[in-house]
Amino acid sequence: MEARAEARYVRGSAQKARLVIDLIRGQQAGKAITILQATNKRFAPTIEKVLRSAIANAENKSNDVDVDQLIVTEAYVNEGPRAKRVRPAPMGRAYRYQRRMSHIIVTVGPKTAGKK
Repeated sequence: MEARAEARYVRGSAQKARLVIDLIRGQQAGKAITILQATNKRFAPTIEKVLRSAIANAENKSNDVDVDQLIVTEAYVNEGPRAKRVRPAPMGRAYRYQRRMSHIIVTVGPKTAGKK
């Protein structure tokens, strides 16, 4: 029985969020929270919040779930929409830049016999 949580339209690039999400994929849920608390990246608190939400969703879905046995089965980040902005530049020009957003998805499930 798997439970999932997602955070959508998080400000920041998906490439930078993937650096953090790669650290917790396949880890035990408790160990993943510890890793995120020790990680010095801007996305770490946001991903920790999503992971805690997935754990809470697993508890709410089933009464007989053991939180200590949950592992992060899926964790990935997709690109969201980009907000396009204009910055003034020299000599009356304008430079365009993009404010990137991302969608973070974390799925937790019980440890199976076939997986490590």
